[in-house]
Amino acid sequence: MLDRFKNFMTNELHIPANTKVLVAVSGGIDSMVLAYLFKQSDYEFGIAHCNYQLRGAESDGDETHVREFAGKNYIPFFTKRFDTKAVANENGWSTQMAARELRYKWFEEIREKNGYDLIAVAHHRDDSVETFLLNLIRGTGIAGVQGIKVRYNKVIRPLLFTDKEEITHYSIVKKIAYREDQSNTSLMYKRNRIRHQVIPILKELNPSLIDTILQNTAYLTNVERVYLNEIERQKEQLLHVKGDEIYISIEGLKVLNPAEAYLYEFIKPFGFKKVDDIIRNLDGESGKQFFSDTHRLIKDRNELIISPISENDAEIEFFIQKEDEKIEKPAQLKFKTLPIENFELKKSKNLAALDFDKIEFPLTLRKWQKGDYFFPLGMKGKKKLSDFFTDQKLSLLEKENAWILCSGSEIIWVVNQRLDDRFKVTDNTKKVYLVELIETYGN
Repeated sequence: MLDRFKNFMTNELHIPANTKVLVAVSGGIDSMVLAYLFKQSDYEFGIAHCNYQLRGAESDGDETHVREFAGKNYIPFFTKRFDTKAVANENGWSTQMAARELRYKWFEEIREKNGYDLIAVAHHRDDSVETFLLNLIRGTGIAGVQGIKVRYNKVIRPLLFTDKEEITHYSIVKKIAYREDQSNTSLMYKRNRIRHQVIPILKELNPSLIDTILQNTAYLTNVERVYLNEIERQKEQLLHVKGDEIYISIEGLKVLNPAEAYLYEFIKPFGFKKVDDIIRNLDGESGKQFFSDTHRLIKDRNELIISPISENDAEIEFFIQKEDEKIEKPAQLKFKTLPIENFELKKSKNLAALDFDKIEFPLTLRKWQKGDYFFPLGMKGKKKLSDFFTDQKLSLLEKENAWILCSGSEIIWVVNQRLDDRFKVTDNTKKVYLVELIETYGN
């Protein structure tokens, strides 16, 4: 196995003998075998161990085990304890995601600070198959169904030439001590259910399952290269950049087949994960908007326009079409049109009841600007928004985060504050347009 490890490092990963490698070691069988193989080879390496403090004394025992291995073999050793649950809760992540984010960030810090060239982790062939099946279940682009890459930036996976069975056998022959992580048997994790329940059933259907899937993932890797070359070729034809904005030709996009696949790849870097609604609106009215966490996409007459959502951009406008039932950003709003007969007035700051026939679409949602004025409901005459905010004793932050809903150039609702008197429901109203604020996002 040592010879195969060295050959893989040289011929597959192309790692020179003088490379300095930081090896991630948890204390489990896979990473302990990886550390042992590095010890038997000519590479200069150090060991990094993360204590996620998730299993109490067991986590501390793992740290002690790895520390003793490193000390006995005179290997540079780095360790850090993380409050993983607190980080997970703070960011809304699973503990697994939090642990992943924490370790790779810390590994990179150690690598840069201590002059290591690469970071080695102990994924093997079985892990690659599990990742393939996980991504297949979750739904992913072509990149996600290729298993685990042997190298990604500074991270290498020198055990992808072997599998769990061989690793286990090697640890017995070489008497490599390791720690058992009981969470690896827990079926509360999707990966473990795939490992312990799904794969055994699939192996009954195909005893060569691991080889078959890995052959397919290798094929898909080559397919992706062809695919991405074509995507880049079409990008050069259809996309152009103006400042922070990206423009995509609608007519050019409609010629491509399948347009969904091309558009997915065009807009994926900006955080967009679904394209079906965008494709359906290519022939629709201008002004339709779609949002990712970081960007806005507007359907213009001849182009799709992508621009970053700026936290400090007071001039950005969000359009609301007549057929829209809700928007998610910059505030979560719901819209409903109903006949006056079905309308029951409810007084609430987060609910605006408007005379449908007095408003013009698309409506716009924007930040308030200096000089803005409206006719506050229940008051006579117009009033500057700045004066209205002062009267309402809004804080500076509340003023900065205020949104206004407009019909054309006229304010119809200061969101969550006051309706404009000109657009209220009256005895002559035939149809009511209801706008309900569910949640705000600041800016």
